[in-house]
Amino acid sequence: MNQTLLTLICPPSIERTLVDWLLEQPEVSGFTSSEVYGHGSHPEKLNLIEQVEGRKKQVKFQLHLELDSAMAALKKLKIDLKGADVHYWLLPITESGRV
Repeated sequence: MNQTLLTLICPPSIERTLVDWLLEQPEVSGFTSSEVYGHGSHPEKLNLIEQVEGRKKQVKFQLHLELDSAMAALKKLKIDLKGADVHYWLLPITESGRV
């Protein structure tokens, strides 16, 4: 099994859109989401309040998928939400289970 962890980071303004999109994907059986803050060295991407606070509010989604399913979901995401400013990364999962 090639299990992966797909992480998506998006602006709060498209959180509901991304939730709805993920729920419609046959490859996705579930996911988690949380409010996070991004920090970085690109102040031109921050509004005035974010510049003063030194952080940008974001929403993080994490999906545990087979690699093929993750790649299929990413391919669709790049088409369906093109230009939506969704950042992603994909990591291998070496072990998972329930205790």
